[in-house]
Amino acid sequence: MPVTIPEDEVERALVVAAHPDDIDFGASGTVALWTQRGVQVTYCICTDGDAGGFDPDVPRSEIPGIRRAEQVAAAKQVGVTDVRFLGYKDGRLEPTFDLRRDISRVIRQVRPQRAIVPSPEYNWARLPASHPDHRAAGEAAVNSIYPDARNPFTHVELLHDEGLEAWTVREFWIMAHPTPDHAVDVTDVVDRKIAALTSHVSQVAHIDGFEEFVKGFMRGDAAAQGLPAGRMAEVFKVVPCP
Repeated sequence: MPVTIPEDEVERALVVAAHPDDIDFGASGTVALWTQRGVQVTYCICTDGDAGGFDPDVPRSEIPGIRRAEQVAAAKQVGVTDVRFLGYKDGRLEPTFDLRRDISRVIRQVRPQRAIVPSPEYNWARLPASHPDHRAAGEAAVNSIYPDARNPFTHVELLHDEGLEAWTVREFWIMAHPTPDHAVDVTDVVDRKIAALTSHVSQVAHIDGFEEFVKGFMRGDAAAQGLPAGRMAEVFKVVPCP
């Protein structure tokens, strides 16, 4: 499915993810290109990543604050200053009606023409991308885009108590989908993506050869989508919302 919205009609975009760092692995190069064009991008992170981190000497009580700060710093590397955390528990995320309401709230506040969301489907070739929290966030985000956020009679408290009118997202892109159909060449902004990723010190500092691993992964995605040799890409499944 090709992209259905002309780029000059995208003024605002929303990216939904389960954890801090998910966006930076899956879409921060694309986000960097969007913000360069003047698109206002908002991040909506469902959890604080409180089950993450690899240093046993760091008290677990400090992890949520560390990971929030890392995500805010990472977002700045690609031109994003609006980062919102919903505060759900890492490792326990479920696509509940409450989560759908909270994502719908952000959609109605931000009023994006386009969104990026996690895949609600398993990707058996890349099992880590199919973490249960990722799939839960993806299912809730898709349901929030359609039908919740556009329906004034769903989550009526958002309208009655908060004055948030219904909003229709015109198109969404799915990260880590098993059958992507759209590639974004991020070669020219890859340094910004790497800077965003390495801002997540608690998650990636222990990984030897991390930068080349990420670049190699993106070269493989680019080649699979027919880009010239040596280019690097982020790939998505594009879904129109008529």
